[in-house]
This record gives sequence, structure tokens and C-alpha cells, in this order.
Amino acid sequence: MNKYPTEPLKCWNKAKEIRENYYLNYAKAKEKGGIRWAGGAWSFGAIPAGLGDDVHCLTGEPYGASIAWNKDFALQCQEAAEKKGYARDLCSYMRIYWGSIILDKYLWGGHFPKPDFFWQDHICCSHAKWYQVASELEGNIPMYCIDVAVGPEGEVNKNRVDYIVGQMSDGIEWMQKVTKRKYDNQKLIEAVYNECRATSLWAEVCLLNKTIPAPLDEKTMYSLYVLGTLMKHSKTVADFYQELLDEVKERVKRGIAAVPNEICRVMSDTQPPWAFLKVFRYLEKYGCVSIGSLYTFGLIGLWEIKQDGSWGAKTTPQQKGIKIKTREEALRILTEWNLAKPEWQHFYSPHLKSEMMIRIAREWKLDGVMLHYNRGCEGLSLGIAENRLALQKAGFPVMTFEGNMGDEREFDETRTMARIDTFMETLDLKKTR
Repeated sequence: MNKYPTEPLKCWNKAKEIRENYYLNYAKAKEKGGIRWAGGAWSFGAIPAGLGDDVHCLTGEPYGASIAWNKDFALQCQEAAEKKGYARDLCSYMRIYWGSIILDKYLWGGHFPKPDFFWQDHICCSHAKWYQVASELEGNIPMYCIDVAVGPEGEVNKNRVDYIVGQMSDGIEWMQKVTKRKYDNQKLIEAVYNECRATSLWAEVCLLNKTIPAPLDEKTMYSLYVLGTLMKHSKTVADFYQELLDEVKERVKRGIAAVPNEICRVMSDTQPPWAFLKVFRYLEKYGCVSIGSLYTFGLIGLWEIKQDGSWGAKTTPQQKGIKIKTREEALRILTEWNLAKPEWQHFYSPHLKSEMMIRIAREWKLDGVMLHYNRGCEGLSLGIAENRLALQKAGFPVMTFEGNMGDEREFDETRTMARIDTFMETLDLKKTR
């Protein structure tokens, strides 16, 4: 029996349209005389924006996730990469991406569109090597990678920021030589403002899920946060997140629930098995909603501790009244902003991730946690067993399940559903529909 009213998001189709246009615009960029670059979802996309308004990018992880949802094509890509000699225990997004190049097939149709250059940053063990191999597969396309592994936010100092800003400055000079275009500092500044606004707005959206009932469920949020992984530096995404925030605030005001029979709240962790998102709908049979995760909240969202001690959206330069006037100022703000990214912190120690997860569990009023032992991502699964112990010590029931975000061959659906049934039983829940 439903306790709360529910309704679809009004801006849902707009989100789908932005995503589809992104991939199609990338494919057609060269026809219109534009520039294409490719790199990771965490790459500093605001910087290539200084080359012009006709610059389009392809971020590898969301492209890999999109293919992973298509099990048949994902398997073709993985087998192509394996046949080429790449090990099966590597990042599954990376293997899918390489396989798409090897097969010369683009998910949105036609041949795989070659970029003019690769633009990446390196914090995960696979990042630089991903595009080094892609460059070789594509015929030695120019590549530039920025080392951002300077330590967790609490240890950042001027020297570490200078180290990254110096690499960015060199990268701009490199891009101008590769593309033979003059760089526009004002476009960079606008892109930095957009990125700060978009990533702070996404955190504000996630904050609204503290409400009971939660206005959004995590399966829905996957289709919304992804826009920030595509082009967080764009005005289109920043404006959409403002529209989304306004709508979710209205849902909270009217008591609109994502799961109308909500009686239990959990969170997940790391990327889900994209080919089996039905597990989140299965939870709803028990009146259980996944309100998000550190991954969903912090992959793109930027956060800070507020005066009352709670987690809140990071205050943007605009909100602080900061006027960016020079390239140097823009690069410094971009660096400091990204070094505060939650999902970058736990590359240095699992206790940093545990602290953030426990904070979410408490502030979002959770009844339990579901941890995905994700073989497809070494970076975000690093220390996950230690996270489990810390959450349990903090008093939160934890369920684990094994799988792979991009390789459906490593996910046992029947076993996972049985583990969910057992976990729900330990929480004294029974199926309500």
C-alpha cells in the first residue's frame, strides 16, 4: 500500500535530450569545422572550452557505462579488447572504450569518431594509460595528461596547487600548437564559473534527499548526475541543474516521493552493475529506497562542511563575490575546486571514504548500506572492505554483493537478489508489492 504520492520528473525528457545531443554533436563536430577532444569524466573540460564554442568532447567513463547497459555490444567490445591481448581484470570502462575503437563502432551509430587530441588527468591507476593506449589504437593522436595526485584536500597547500596550475598552463600552450587556434581566456573564465555552479547545484539536489520521503531514487539520479560527467563546464548543464533543483524543491514541498511505499532508506556505493539496474526496482518491493551514495553525490558534486557541522553544497566563487579576471586566477580556482572533490579523497586512504559514508548514513537517516564489490573499478573500490567494517562499527547494517559495473559476465543476478532478500529480512522488512 502506497503511503505517499508520486509522479515522473517534468524535466526528464530534457535530460535525455541533452545527453543524446552531446553524443551526436561530438560525432558530427568535424562536419561543421569543429574540434573534438576525448578524456575522462574528471578531466578539466573547462580548459579546452577556451578554444572556441565549436569544441566537443567525449568522456570515456560515461561512454563506457552507456555501452555497458547494452549487454550485447558491451560483450563485443570486451571480447575485441581481450582478443587484442588486454587483460580482463583491467577497468571495464577502459576495455569497453578500447573495444569500441578496435571494432570502429560508435554506440550512436557509424564509425568511431576520432578526436583531434586526448586531454586527461591522472588520479586513478588507469587514467593516463587509458588514453595512451587509445592514442596508439587511433594512430598516435596527440595526448596531454595532468598529474593531480597531490594528496587529500586537508593536505593541499600553495606548492601543490602551483604544481597543477603549471601543468594546466603548459597544457594550454600545447593545445594551441595542436589545434592551431588562439586561446580565449574569457571563454575559460565562463567555463570555470559554469563548472562551479553546476557541481554545487548537483550537491544541492542531493541534499534534498534528506527529506522523508525522498524525492529522488538513485536509479533516477544516475540519469541526472551523468550530465555533469559529460560537460560539467557547460552553461547547458549548469542551467539544467538549476531547473532540476527548482523542480525537486517543489516535489519536497508537495510531498512527492520517488518510492511511494518508502519505509526503509539505504545507500549504495561505487558504480552499479549497469546492465542490471533492476536491482534498485527490486528494492522497492520492500518499500526500500536507495537515496544515493558517495559515488552519486560526490563523483561530480562538490561539498563542504557548513557552520552547523552538516554537509552542504560547496559555496561557489560567484556566491563569494569573486570576480575572475585572468587565466591564472581561473586555473587556480579550477584546481582548488577540483581538489575538494569527495571521490578524489579516498584514493589516499580508506578512512577518508569511511568518514564521508558514515556522515551520509547519519545525515540522510539511513537504515542500511549496500556495498558493491566492483571488480570493474580498482580506484573506487579501493579499501571497500575497510569501509564495510567502519560502517558496521558505526552501527549501520551492511550488505555486500559482488559484480562488475561494465562486464555482465561477472554479475550473478540470482545470487544478488537472494542476498537482497536476506538483507531485507535482517531489517525486518517484507515485500509490500
